[in-house]
Amino acid sequence: MAVFEIQDLTFTYPDREVPALDHIDLKVEPGEMISLCGRSGCGKTTLLKNLKTVLAPYGEKTGSIKFFGRELSQVDEREQASRIGYVFQNPDNQIVTDMVWHELAFGPENLGWDTDTIRMRVAEMAAFFGIQNWFGKRTDELSGGEKQILNLASVMVMQPDILILDEPTAQLDPIAAGEFFDTAKKVNSEIGTTVIISEHRLESLLPLSHRTVVMDRGKKIIDDSPANAAALLAKENHHMFTAMPTPLQAYSLLYEKGIGCQLQCPVDVGSGRRWLTELAKTQWGEEIKCDSVPIPEQTGDTEWDKSAEKEPIIDIKDLWFRYGRSEPDVIKGLSMKIYPREIFTILGGNGAGKSTTLSLMAGLQRPYRGKVKIKGKKPEDHGEKLFRGLLGVLPQDPQSVFVSDTVRGELEEMLDDKDLSREAKEEELMRIAKVVEIDSILDFHPYDISGGEQQRVALAKVLLMDPEIILLDEPTKGMDNFFKEELARILRGLTDRGKTLVLVSHDIEFCAKYGSRCAMFFDGSVTTVNTPRKFFSGNRFYTTAANKMSAHIFKDAITAGDIYDLVMENIQE
Repeated sequence: MAVFEIQDLTFTYPDREVPALDHIDLKVEPGEMISLCGRSGCGKTTLLKNLKTVLAPYGEKTGSIKFFGRELSQVDEREQASRIGYVFQNPDNQIVTDMVWHELAFGPENLGWDTDTIRMRVAEMAAFFGIQNWFGKRTDELSGGEKQILNLASVMVMQPDILILDEPTAQLDPIAAGEFFDTAKKVNSEIGTTVIISEHRLESLLPLSHRTVVMDRGKKIIDDSPANAAALLAKENHHMFTAMPTPLQAYSLLYEKGIGCQLQCPVDVGSGRRWLTELAKTQWGEEIKCDSVPIPEQTGDTEWDKSAEKEPIIDIKDLWFRYGRSEPDVIKGLSMKIYPREIFTILGGNGAGKSTTLSLMAGLQRPYRGKVKIKGKKPEDHGEKLFRGLLGVLPQDPQSVFVSDTVRGELEEMLDDKDLSREAKEEELMRIAKVVEIDSILDFHPYDISGGEQQRVALAKVLLMDPEIILLDEPTKGMDNFFKEELARILRGLTDRGKTLVLVSHDIEFCAKYGSRCAMFFDGSVTTVNTPRKFFSGNRFYTTAANKMSAHIFKDAITAGDIYDLVMENIQE
């Protein structure tokens, strides 16, 4: 019997004409691991929340959702709480207690389990998820990855039949995200729990999945194996193909040229490496003729090697910072220079000090040693001018900047102090709304839109300020790959207009494609700064999927396009 059987499900939010879910049919069998993907706002989260009545949004719903053969509406909340596990995107939003051990026990306690059973289940889950070493910690001391593992363990302690994960790695670094996916797969394969994961980050997820369901504008358009789903997207030239794992993209690019058609399509990095090795043998033999991307095509190398000739717009020297007198240092001897009109990207693990550095640049925190200078002055010396034309900040949590009950109201707030006519303000508002593709949701409440759409609204608020320097903390979080390309176009347009951008990001692929320079943060300081190609081709672990699968043949391929270009170069030689 199916865990969930969804038949002809249509859901429309209040005051909206277009349904968020449009005649969805989907069957989820026991023991499956299903990846759910699609553009921001396509209906993924709406679908998942409708699978647990306490989370179901308010609106008009038709169709049927059956849970093990019974209408979901007839399954009481207590049974759903124990049998349907749900983990949200933001780790902090689900933690309700102050201690790790208490968080694990919270669910069973609310279900009225006896003390001995609770202790046994909590001990079992702590061992299974490797929580023993931080079992007695405070929850506010945990890293982002640890918090999300705790959320997962807190749900699994109730031994649910199905685990629903809604973009659970959005705020995790690539290593922590990979570990989380591996843990979810362990839950699926070893315990037998059915798992549905909604994600934009498909590089690590798709190889672990049994099926991939693709949604577009509220409709289910594909339901197939990961490889077949990717092939169908490529055949239809669908925009979601850009979200597929790099090995699939590289395979499809060459397949279109009739190259490698006889070889099996790779899904993950390991199979991609084997595919590329076999392709090299069949296409040009053992001797490699061209193993490096030609220098003129290297992203930013020729321009930013000249950065020493310019005056830095942001200059940081020997910076030290801690949040409390008795607390450990978060920033330790940090020094770096950021130059005008570059897209400077900061990467590193959770807790390395990246977001803290942005707050120090913005003057929101002050170091106890060292200096931050913006255009030759300390942030506090700029006075009111700092946030009026000089500096704009996009925080990691977009909801922290929302103050209105409509998206339009959020944007209008940014224009209140500008000396413009009503017509000019409306024109500027609509221009920015169209640039970030939120013009169709201006009358929606900012809390009723998807995480990716919220991120775009927050970005629009910053763009309306028209600052010279923009600090962005995880700007691609919750965004689909299609809009990431639009975001890159927006960011490059800003640098063409003389703006300087500083990005903190876990999105390795985005930084590799669009950054001017990349800085690696570790333990409160920068370990290396370089142009993307030199930065990522020098790494073997913290690098792009393209580099991981091709480094044994090519020296500096960091994107699927690089692999395609180098294969073509060797064939043509």
